[in-house]
Amino acid sequence: MRTAPTILHLDMDAFFASAEQASKPSLRGKAVIVGGLGPRGVVATASYEARVFGVHSAMPMAQARRLAPNAACLVPRFAFYRSISEQVMGLLRSLSPLVEPLSLDEAFVDLEAGGAAGDADSARLVGEGLRADILAVTGLTGSVGLAACKMLAKIASEQAKPDGLVLIEPGTERSLLAPMPVRTLPGVGPATGDHLRRAGIHTVGEIAEAGEGELVRLLGKAHGQALHAMALAHDERPVVAEREAKSVSVEDTYDVDIHDRLRVGLEVRRLADRCVRRLRASGLSGRTIVLKVRRYDFSTLTRSETLRGPTDDPAVVREAAARLLESVDTTGGVRLLGVGVTGLADYTQEDLFAQAAGARAESLAEEPAEEPDEERAAPAERRWPSGHDVRHAEHGHGWVQGSGVGRVTVRFETPLSEPGRVRTFRVDDPDLEPADPLPLVRRRPDGAEGAEGAEGEACAVGGVEPAL
Repeated sequence: MRTAPTILHLDMDAFFASAEQASKPSLRGKAVIVGGLGPRGVVATASYEARVFGVHSAMPMAQARRLAPNAACLVPRFAFYRSISEQVMGLLRSLSPLVEPLSLDEAFVDLEAGGAAGDADSARLVGEGLRADILAVTGLTGSVGLAACKMLAKIASEQAKPDGLVLIEPGTERSLLAPMPVRTLPGVGPATGDHLRRAGIHTVGEIAEAGEGELVRLLGKAHGQALHAMALAHDERPVVAEREAKSVSVEDTYDVDIHDRLRVGLEVRRLADRCVRRLRASGLSGRTIVLKVRRYDFSTLTRSETLRGPTDDPAVVREAAARLLESVDTTGGVRLLGVGVTGLADYTQEDLFAQAAGARAESLAEEPAEEPDEERAAPAERRWPSGHDVRHAEHGHGWVQGSGVGRVTVRFETPLSEPGRVRTFRVDDPDLEPADPLPLVRRRPDGAEGAEGAEGEACAVGGVEPAL
């Protein structure tokens, strides 16, 4: 392990919810919940104001609404979040060539590899500068952890939340870890945690005291040895710049169980097409087609078929998924469907199946050039997801507060305005249309981003203009 805290872990604070609050002045300082709003919706992110009421990610949305009945519940805008994430990752890559993204809002950075820092003082300066740059460019806050290894850097960023920086000095790791609960260590989930507690082990310090032999006896050789090493603050995992994708998949959960077998087949076909579009967008192909079916009773079935070679042909993937569906009993209803492709490669073997040849030309002609933005697909049906951006010919830019019974309620405000007024329209009002998200910060006259400066020069975030 290193002798200097030059591994940085960045975790954006309540990322989705914070982005929504920054975008909507009327929601700043208030409880915001982002996630699926249907009967089976799940919380993706909750603002810190909502967490006070016990709301957290992965919680059923229905439960979150009961805990925080006055919270603003919004449908995610993933294209918007991705555009902000690209800005943040760009800042990280300016520090080092070794940046390991874990998600849209989280990444490790090897500061030593980029020559950005070599000791505790320089690492702290880099971390504080990064936080300031993120705020200036995106208008959002992130928490930074600095340590001599990845495990401790992540623990430090968790301690720094929200909007802070924690640096773990080399030599203090063991004393810091000792009183922490066993679930602090990566790889210790509920089952392992319960197993350790039954053995009388409750803290990281007690894991270290138990010894490697006892942990191997309890958990097996690989897990026991790894856990003992982490309890001693030993983590030799490097920061890996590129993570090889193992699969590409899509899935949908339905508000009402699907009972019609024909409808199930059509949904599988649609998911197969979406999966192929993601494959092609990544420049990949794959050999194994996977079908996932979660039935009415929560039982989940997975079926797979391996082809003779990798493909990114939508007709081939559709036909394989349809064959897999034939072996699944959907009697009683289906609540979730998914289609995935594994065994990825960066090349394609043509003409895998003769039966797909006739359909190939037709499918390619029908397939859109790029995957439509699912968040933007609603306007054709005049549906207005809560939280999404709109523009009215008379009132300007706003966002959807809610819709139903033929009406849509819009609050007219922008990230740089005061809280705006609310108006209600017919869902088919010709003057109302979907809009791209607006930038969260202004651009100064010298071209740099910042919270202050000239208006009207910033590029649209998540729209057709390039991201900031």
